[in-house]
Formats: sequence, C-alpha cells, structure tokens
Amino acid sequence: MKLPKELINALIIFAGIAVYFVIMEFFGLTNLFYLRILNGFIVFYGVYRTLNSNYAEGKSGYLDNLRSAGLTAILGVVFSVIGLLIYIYSKGGEAFIATLSEDFLFGGSPSVNEYCIGVLFEGLASSVIIVFIAMQLWRSKTSTQD
Repeated sequence: MKLPKELINALIIFAGIAVYFVIMEFFGLTNLFYLRILNGFIVFYGVYRTLNSNYAEGKSGYLDNLRSAGLTAILGVVFSVIGLLIYIYSKGGEAFIATLSEDFLFGGSPSVNEYCIGVLFEGLASSVIIVFIAMQLWRSKTSTQD
C-alpha cells in the first residue's frame, strides 16, 4: 500500500521540526524564540515537495495543488503539535512548560493544553502563509516552463 504524498511529506515536516527542536534543546537555544521562525523553512520544504510531485504527475490545476499543499502543511503542523504534547508530558508536563520561553505566545503561565493550542493556531496561520507563497513560486515556475 502506497501512502499519499501529502501524508509522506507531512511526516517529513514532522520529522524535520522534531529534529530541529531537539537540536535547539541540545544546544540550549530553546529560550531564543526567534529561532523557532526557522521551522517555516521545514514546512516550506515539505509543501514544495508535494507541489513538485504533483507537477511530475501532470497535475497542474491551481485548486488541486492548493488543496494538496494545504493538506500537507496542516497535517505536518498537527503531527508536530501532537509530538510536542507528548514531549512536554514526557518532560514533566506543567513543570516543563514553565521552562519554555515566556516571550513566546503567552504572558503568565499557560497550561500544557493552552500552550499546545496556541502553538497549533500559530502553526496553522504560518502554514497558510507558507502554502500561498509556495503556490505563487510554483505557479511562476510552471508558467515559465510551459
């Protein structure tokens, strides 16, 4: 059974983000919230892989590719937030949340669920932006190659 390319690329996004954050934690950089912006490049990579795969299969419709790219990004973000939730609970739950960057998303002390929901909404919002950027780049690429 062959998995859909959207799922495969979403899993690549999840793995990339997981490795990126583990490396950040290893080097003690998790408190630098601006480094978290770089995970957008990982999402972009997965989305663009989906678009290139669609193009190679002859799928050139804008809306079909928009749906495919959006599904890839959304699944990648959802998998990443689920991974984050599991990771936070494995590190101590509420106690671990207190060690995360206070400047990121919240003031005060959010619960684990509040933190993950905030990260989910932020990830979905940035994914929408990334998908539209990728679609514009893909469209300009395919219009010059035809």
